[in-house]
Amino acid sequence: MKKQALLLLLIATNSSLFVLAQSTQKPPLHGNHWMAVTGKPLAAEAGAQIFQKGGNAIDAACGMLGAVCTMWDVLSWGGETQAIIYNPKTGKVIAIDALGFAPTGATPAFFKSKGYNFPPEYGPLAAVTPGTPGGLCYMLAEYGTMSLKEVLTPAMEMAKGYAIEAQTANSFEGQKKRLKEWPYSKALFLTHPGEKREAPEAGEVFVQKDLLETLTRMVEAEQDALKHKKTRKEAIYAAYDRFYKGDIAKEFVRGCQEQGGLITMEDLAAWKPIEEEPAHVNYKGVEVYKLQQWTQGPAMLQSLNILENFNLKDMGYNSTRYIHTVYQAMNLAFADRDFYYGDPYFATGQPMKGLLSKEYAKDRAKLINYEYNDAMAAPGDPYPYEGRTNPFTGLLKERARMGQSPVRSGNSAPSTGGAMNATTDAGMQDGVSGSVAAGDAVNGASGTAADRDIAFDHTDPGGPVNEELYHDRLWRGTTSIEAADKDGWVISVTPSGGWNPACVAGHTGVGMSQRMQSFVLDSIIEPFNVVAPHKRPRVTLTPSMALKDGKPFLCFSVQGGDTQDQNLLQFFLNIVEFGMTVQEAAEAPNINSDQLWLSLGGERTDDRRPRAGHIVLGSSTPDWTRRDLRKMGYVATYGDRTSGPINAIYIDTKHGTLWGGSSNNGEDYGIGW
Repeated sequence: MKKQALLLLLIATNSSLFVLAQSTQKPPLHGNHWMAVTGKPLAAEAGAQIFQKGGNAIDAACGMLGAVCTMWDVLSWGGETQAIIYNPKTGKVIAIDALGFAPTGATPAFFKSKGYNFPPEYGPLAAVTPGTPGGLCYMLAEYGTMSLKEVLTPAMEMAKGYAIEAQTANSFEGQKKRLKEWPYSKALFLTHPGEKREAPEAGEVFVQKDLLETLTRMVEAEQDALKHKKTRKEAIYAAYDRFYKGDIAKEFVRGCQEQGGLITMEDLAAWKPIEEEPAHVNYKGVEVYKLQQWTQGPAMLQSLNILENFNLKDMGYNSTRYIHTVYQAMNLAFADRDFYYGDPYFATGQPMKGLLSKEYAKDRAKLINYEYNDAMAAPGDPYPYEGRTNPFTGLLKERARMGQSPVRSGNSAPSTGGAMNATTDAGMQDGVSGSVAAGDAVNGASGTAADRDIAFDHTDPGGPVNEELYHDRLWRGTTSIEAADKDGWVISVTPSGGWNPACVAGHTGVGMSQRMQSFVLDSIIEPFNVVAPHKRPRVTLTPSMALKDGKPFLCFSVQGGDTQDQNLLQFFLNIVEFGMTVQEAAEAPNINSDQLWLSLGGERTDDRRPRAGHIVLGSSTPDWTRRDLRKMGYVATYGDRTSGPINAIYIDTKHGTLWGGSSNNGEDYGIGW
C-alpha cells in the first residue's frame, strides 16, 4: 500500500513520470515517405492512394478533402476550407482562406425583420457562398502536382456509391424531420421514404448521382482545357470557373433561391480564395502559425503569449494550478476574440499587432489570480501597444451593462488575492478614453458533436439552456486533414460547413454552408463581425503548424467549434512542456472552458452568453483537484474523452521520419508509409 501511495504521489506531482506511465488506445503511426491523417478511414485511404500514385502532400490533402466532403463527415462540398501549408521550396508558411462570404441582401436589418437575434443555424438563409471547391482547386493548382481528375477519383468513386458508416447514416435518420423541409435534401438522404427507418442503414451503398454529375462536369472542364493545350494550372482553373460561373453555378443559385436563399450568380463570381501571411508567435523557441483574425486562431497564439510568463512544467500536468492557469489564460484570450476579431478584408483596423504583442500578454498575465476564477474576464485594451487609442470604450461599457464585464486595461487586476507568478494587484479600471456608440461603423465594422461521453451532472440554476444543448453548440464539429511527405511539403486543413442537416442546392448534390450563424447582428457583441454582403464571418476553424529551428515540427488541427483552440493549445503544451509523443498528446485528457461567447447555434442572445467558471474536466481528474477547483468558483462537468478529435503529424528531424497521431475520440484515422 505504501508503494502504491508513493507512486500515486509521484505521478500527481511529476509530469515526466506521468508521461512515462501513460499508454494510448491507438498506436502512433510511423513513416518515412508520407503520412495522411483525417476524419474517416476511407478518406485516409484516399490520401494513401494519391501518395502511392506519386502525389505530394498537397495532392493527397486535396484528395482527402474531396473524400470527406463526399462522405458527409460533418461537412459537404458547399462548405469552407481553411489551410496552412509549408512550402519546402521557399521555406515559408502560407495560409489559405477559402471561406465563403455573405451573399447580397444579408444585412442586420434583413435578419432582424425576420425576428432573428443571430442569423439562423440551418437552411438556405444560413448559407454563405461555397468555398471548398474553390479552395481545393486553388491549393491543387498552385502547390500540387496532379490533375483535378486524379485527385477527385476517390471522391467520384464514392459518389457512385460507397458503404456508408453508422455514424453518418444515423445522423441522417436523426435529422429526418428537418431534412424533409427541403426537397433536394429529402430526396438525397432519405432513401427509404415511408419506411420506419427512412435513412440508409449502416453498410448500405449510398449513391449521390447529382454530386457525381457536378464533379464530372468540373473534371470535364479541366480535361477539355488540357485538350486545348492549356497548362495543368489553367485547366484546374477552368474547372473552378465552371463551378463558380458556369452551369454548375446556375443550378446552385436556382436551387438556393427556390428554397428561399439569397446567393446570386454575381456573388459566386465575385468570391475568390485568398492566400495570406499567417499570424504567428514564438513560444520558447517554437514558431507557431495560425490563420488570421477571420478565424479564432490568434486566440491560441494570445494564450501561448500569456502562458509563457508562467512555469507550466513545474506546476505539473493537469494539476489544480495548471488547470486554473490555462483556463484563465484562455478566458482572457477568448474575451479579446469575442470583441476584436473579424474579416480583415472587409473591415480593417483590428488591433492584431497589439493583441499578439509580448508586452500586452505580459500585462494580461498579471490579471491571473490563483485564488479564484475571474468571472469578470473581459476584453483588454490592445490599442496602446500599437500606438493607437481604443475607439470602443463606450461600446465596451454598454456591453458590460448587458452582462459582460467592463473593459480592463492591460495592467489592471481585481484586488482580491495574490497573482500567480505575477506582481500586480491594481484595482479594476474602466478602460481608455474615446467612445463609439452601439450601431456606429468603425473602419467598416458595420453596426447595423463528437460523442464525448460527458456526464451532465451539474446544471446552471436559472441558466438559459441545458448543459447538453449548450455543449452540442460549443463542440459542434467538422473534420481535419493533415498530410506530409519526404520532400518537406506539410499541410494542415480544417474544412467545414454544409453539415447534416444540410439544405442541398438543387440538383448539384451540394449541401449549402451554415456558416452565416457565426456573424452577429449588433456591434455591441462583436463590432468587426457584424454581417454584411461579401463579408466573411469570424469562424472557429483553425488549422495549425509549428516550426522549430526553421523546419516543420508539427502540423495539427481538431474539430469542435469554440473548443478547437482550447484543445490545440493543450495538445501543443503536452508535447512542448511535458514531452508527450504526438499520440499521447492527442489522447491526453484536457479541459474546456465555457466562459466565452458561442460562435455557433442558438438564435437568442442568452443562448450564447459566457458561462463563468463552467469547465469540462476529464473523468480521471482526482477528487482533490475537483475539490480545489470547486473552492475556486468552478462548476464542472466530466467526460471520459475530453481531448477532442485531434489529428496531427510530428516531423522527426533527428531520424528523418514522420509520426502520425489521431485521438481516440471519433473515427479519425491515419495511414503512413
